[in-house]
Amino acid sequence: MGWVDEKEQDSVQDRMYSPKFLALRGSSLFKFTAPPVTTWDWTRAEKSFTVYEIMSKILKDNDLVDKRRHCFSVQTETGEDLFFSVELDGELLTWEKAFQMATFLEVERIQCKTYACIMESHLMGLTIDFSTGFVCFDAASKAVLWRYKFSQLKGSSDDGKSKIKFLFQNQDSKSIEAKELEFSNLFAVLHCIHAFFAAKVACLDPMFVESQANATTPTTTTTGMASLSGISCNSQPPKLKYAT
Repeated sequence: MGWVDEKEQDSVQDRMYSPKFLALRGSSLFKFTAPPVTTWDWTRAEKSFTVYEIMSKILKDNDLVDKRRHCFSVQTETGEDLFFSVELDGELLTWEKAFQMATFLEVERIQCKTYACIMESHLMGLTIDFSTGFVCFDAASKAVLWRYKFSQLKGSSDDGKSKIKFLFQNQDSKSIEAKELEFSNLFAVLHCIHAFFAAKVACLDPMFVESQANATTPTTTTTGMASLSGISCNSQPPKLKYAT
């Protein structure tokens, strides 16, 4: 948690920033106008977001929106881009690691997430499962129509509004099978898929696994609360594509 400056929406002037207090806690990113002091304060955040349904990105030189250099963006579950700046490079790294760790821990905790969707005019459900991959089922009968492992996803694209086209590789024939689904919450789904993929990759990284084990091992000398320190987002137009 800590202070940042948030760029006001539609502002083209460098001075149009407002101080905000950001905090990553459990499954959520909270945005406050003042630091939370009591338990009640946590219920009065200016805004809160579910960590696996948003995307954080450190802005490089070509992505910077003005003269401020130490900046990162957060693309929300609605596709809105929020821009924040901090004082030092080290703070950027702290926030990046915090987002990664918070997202990983939450994916590890929930294991799966289901979203309502439409396929060929029928109401369906798409489950993103950390263990098995993608499962699409009929909303009424619960019958499974298809399932694919994460490794079978060879690419995807979206229209920036509601539709995602997945390209899966058939394990037997090796042919590519296209599945198009329509969602009412497109960006939340895209960010969630990315979060699950990122968590999968993290599990294969020995250094990350070791750091995670060390971070969750209690010691007698530790006091206080350990601070928890995503696919890039396009702001114009608000369209996000993902490929493996």
